[in-house]
Formats: sequence, C-alpha cells, structure tokens
Amino acid sequence: MRRRLRILLLPLGLLVLSGGLLGTYFETNDDLAIVALLRGETAAAPVTDLYLYFHGYAAVWSWLYAASPTVPWYGLTLYALLYAATVLLAAVLWRVLQPRLGTWSTLALLLLLWFVGWLEHSLWFNYMRVPLLLAGAGGLFAARPTNGPKARWALAVGLLAFGLSWLIRPSAAVLGLGAALPGMWWLAGRRLAPLVAGAAAWTVLGAVWLYLVWSPQAVAFRRLDVLKSNLNDFQLAAPPPRPLPPADSLALDAARAWQLADSTLINEASLRRVAPFRAGYFLRHTVPAKLALLAQQLPRNYFPLLLLLAATAGLVLRAAGQRQHRAFWLVQLGYGLALLALGTVLKLPPRLALPLLNFWALSNLLYLGQLRPLPPRTRAVLLLALLATAGPYAYKSWHRSTTLAQEQVRNRATRQRLYTLAAPVAGSAPALLVTDALEETYKSENPFAPAPGPAGAPRRLSVKGWPTLHPSQAALRQQLTGTRDFTEALRRLGPRAEVAWVFTPEGAALLNRQLRAKVRPGQPVCQLRRAPGQDSTLKNNMHAYYMRAKFP
Repeated sequence: MRRRLRILLLPLGLLVLSGGLLGTYFETNDDLAIVALLRGETAAAPVTDLYLYFHGYAAVWSWLYAASPTVPWYGLTLYALLYAATVLLAAVLWRVLQPRLGTWSTLALLLLLWFVGWLEHSLWFNYMRVPLLLAGAGGLFAARPTNGPKARWALAVGLLAFGLSWLIRPSAAVLGLGAALPGMWWLAGRRLAPLVAGAAAWTVLGAVWLYLVWSPQAVAFRRLDVLKSNLNDFQLAAPPPRPLPPADSLALDAARAWQLADSTLINEASLRRVAPFRAGYFLRHTVPAKLALLAQQLPRNYFPLLLLLAATAGLVLRAAGQRQHRAFWLVQLGYGLALLALGTVLKLPPRLALPLLNFWALSNLLYLGQLRPLPPRTRAVLLLALLATAGPYAYKSWHRSTTLAQEQVRNRATRQRLYTLAAPVAGSAPALLVTDALEETYKSENPFAPAPGPAGAPRRLSVKGWPTLHPSQAALRQQLTGTRDFTEALRRLGPRAEVAWVFTPEGAALLNRQLRAKVRPGQPVCQLRRAPGQDSTLKNNMHAYYMRAKFP
C-alpha cells in the first residue's frame, strides 16, 4: 500500500510543484487554435470532429465548453493523461530497479530522471506529447514482470492507454508504442504478443472506421494537411524549377504564409504543382541543413539524457559476456537511425524529440535492470551521470521558464491591442473580427488559463493558420454571408459596420492580391485600406483596416 501511494503521489507532487514554481506554457499555437474551434469561437458552431485527431474527445469537450465555458477542459484532460503516463512509467521503473538498486537509490534516480528528462513535458506543453508518452508508458506497464490476474490487469491498462492515445492522434500513438518496444521486449520477451496484437487490431479497425465515416470534405482536409505540412513544416518541397504563372505564384505565396482558406487557390492540384518534391534538391540542400540543425539541437537541449545514454552504454560494455549484448547494440543503432530519419525526412521538434529520447533512456535502464549480475558500480555511475547535469539543466529550465513568461506577457498585450484596434473600426464592440494576427499570440499561453480573449470578445474569422483548411471554415462563411467562397465572402463582409478588420501589413497585402485576382466582370475591386490615424512605425506591425470597393 505504501509503495502504491508513493507511485501515485510522487508524480502528482512533482507536476504540481513544477507548475507552481516554473509555470506551464503551450509550446505552439496549435492547442489554443483547437480550443477555439471546440468553443465555436472560430466556427459556425462548436466543432465536434477535428478529423485528424481527438476522435471522440472533441465531441465531449465541445459539450463541456458549452456547459461550463470558463473551465479549461482541454488542459485538464491532457494533463491528467500526462500524469497517468508518469505514474505508469514510475511503477515500471520501481518494479524493475528497486530490487537491484535499493529503495533510496531508486527514489533518487526517479527524482533526477524526472527533473532532467521529464520536466519539459509539463513546462512546455503540446498535445502531441501525450499520445507519444501514454502509449509507450502503457506498453511498458503491460510488459512489466507480473503473473496471473495482475498480468491481465496490466495488459488491460496497456491497451486502454494505447486506445486513449490513438484517439488523440493515431500516428503518435503508434510511434510512442514503437519507441517503447525495445524496453517492452527486455521486460516481457514473447509475452508481448497479446499487447502487440491488441494494439495492431485497434489500429487497423480504427483506420477502417475512419475510412467509413469520413466525408469527402474530411478526406480532402487530410490530403491538404499533408501537402501543407510537406511545404511549411517538413521543408520537403523544392523551389519551382521555372517562373510560375501569376495564379500559381499567388498560391505558393499564400500557402507559405499559411493563408490557406481559398480552396479555389489552395487545393491539392495547385499544391502538388507549385511545391513538388525533388529528390536531388532534397538530398543536396534540405538534408544537410536539417542534419546541421539536429546536431545543434540535441546536445543543446537534451545533454542530460545524452550523458545518461552514454553512461548506460558504458555500463553494458563493462558487463560480463559481451556476446550476449548484441541485441542491445542493435537497439542503440535503431534508436539513432530513427532520430536521424525523423529529423531529416520530417522534423524533430521538442514535443517529439524528448519522448523518443525518454524511451531510449528508459529502454537502456530496463536492460541494465535485467542483467545478472549488475555491472560494477552501476548505482554510482547512473546517479553521478544525472547529478552532473542537474545544475546546468536547472539553469536552463529556469531560463526557459523566464523566457516563456515574457513571451506570454507580450502575446497577451498584443491580443489586447488587437481587440482595442478592432472596436473603433466598427464604432463599438464588433460582432465579427476578421484577422490574420491572432493565432500567433497563442504561443506560450497557460493551458489552465481562461479563454484567451476578453469577456464578450467577438466571433472571429481567421484568414491564417492550419485551421483555415478545416471544413468548419467554409460552413462559417456560409453562415455569415450566404456563400462558401472565400473571396466572395470577404466582399460581402466589407460594407458591414459590425465587422472589424485587423491585419499585419504583409497579410493585408497578400489578401489584396487574392481579392484582385478573383474579380469577376462587372464587380468592383475590393481592397483593404489602413484606417487613418494609426502609428506606422516598424515596431507596430498590426493595424486596423477597412474594406474599400472601387470600380476599375
């Protein structure tokens, strides 16, 4: 009973303590963009299906936000699942290492591991961390040495953890379980078969279910999301080999600027045409740049785990019977190649890099825990490796927390100024805000803060960001203007006094190009013009606009 309380309360205390001392911040603006859709702030109605992720969660959250809009349901749910993953991994490590290292040494090891290898997950949060960690943690928990009813209970917990992770983001759940697979094998060997079979069945049946229930709009959204990511996130697209026609040039500029709402301009055919993949360019230019970034990023951000990996490898080298450890060295090669592949073919942001390094380090620790006898001075080597980096990492974490807090203050001030700029244009509080400047301010927000907008904030029609690809945006334009067409909807909104327009100069210029390109015969040319009486300094990169219609 005491051991169970320790495993349950220690992660909870650490998560609460770190949140109180260092704070909690969103790593990207994706999370709050999702919350805005769930709350119906940027959609015709609260969104109950995000298509690519949060299957089932979105419907529950949209109902909860409608019932209690001030409660941060999104953050509470995902942090609860992060806590569950932390508990599962602590239980596994305690079961394997405590008999070999002793109670106090294992407790010290867990505390140091959490501090140098887990703190970032709660400090710098992104939803992608949760399915990666929870799926892998559930797999390791199911593989821990147990027999009889406890083994069946552990298997049920592991499958439940994978299922909850798959519903958040299927690809992340599969990757998380795969990253934990070596550690699971060290613990269970062939006893893994039921867990792997259950996860595979869930994945296949889930994919079939999505295929059957997805609408054509959802399928198109998924394809466009992949093409958009290839261009903007993964840098897989090569520059055009020759000058593009004006329409294609505009499509490429809009896609690069994340202004993706106009489906007649940004579609599957145009993105394949303006952003092709060319293997020669990718190998000569993109791969070297990504490798250089990876070589800089990993040692700078994750030196404690890299030193721990080196320490565990050194201990295995000192262990007896080197021929028995070939599988261990193959696993080291596999993890290294996986990091290189993800970092060069896709990308390796912190929300992906740290979970993978976590499972690599945990796999090595679990391998050491299975050795009979332990290599000489195992306990001292592991604790010293972690202690050696604790001081520098403490400074790094404090500096990151300070930087994120400052960014949060700046972003909140920018949001407040945006809403202040909006009011005079409409004469009073506007009913609708059209903007390209809001989503950028979501980064570093507190996951447990109330809604980021002020009380009574207007509905928003955003023209920038990945949510502009979501099918809910066409429905919102239809509701507001009677048409799903992007540029025609903006033209119809232009004369309305209750609509406010706040843009960056770059966003306004690009939108004006789109409006000029889509003028029909007999129509006036609609253009955004900066409202008079505003500061035009370079530091002031956001302005109120109005829509002016003029016949050519």
